[in-house]
Amino acid sequence: MTNICSDDLAKSRDFYTKLFDFNVDYDSDWFVHLISKDKKLELGIIDRKNEIVPKDFQNNPQGFYVTFVVDNADEIFKIAESEKFEIISEPTDTFYGQRRLLLKDPNGTLMDISSPIKDFEF
Repeated sequence: MTNICSDDLAKSRDFYTKLFDFNVDYDSDWFVHLISKDKKLELGIIDRKNEIVPKDFQNNPQGFYVTFVVDNADEIFKIAESEKFEIISEPTDTFYGQRRLLLKDPNGTLMDISSPIKDFEF
């Protein structure tokens, strides 16, 4: 399970549940627990200023990004556009066989949304 620090739990919850296959398992004023419908993936969203988050880690994220591999990155792009989520890069084909979309989540985390290109050969 990955936990993402957030300044707006509701906005973050909505971002992840609208784009991906997540259900809300737990929702409070300090923590939201999401779980995929197939129960194989969990994501936590925690209030950045909560006392259990060490002060040195309450900053905006830097130096990493989160990748979700999906069936169709273009479908996620359409949802992101309609929801007016921040799009860093529209879907493009990569040299390594993925169709890749880059979004910024409400917390500043870079999201790499990728789907395999069918029949891709190196």
